[in-house]
Amino acid sequence: MPLTFIRVGQSASIKSIQGKDNTKNFLGSLGFTAGETVTVISENGGSYILCIKGSRVALDRSMAMRIHV
Repeated sequence: MPLTFIRVGQSASIKSIQGKDNTKNFLGSLGFTAGETVTVISENGGSYILCIKGSRVALDRSMAMRIHV
């Protein structure tokens, strides 16, 4: 299921990244790779603040939809 289905405060393990190679490479450079744990810190108006590998990252809804957990 897409990361957008996870509630604020919950963590999940990344299963896969969907999209074109450019998108996969971009998200991979931010630390979003299969097997990593991601936590949803907040969601506001379609923008997500996520915690991955000890860093906070902001993504819009369309990018968060490409991360499957």
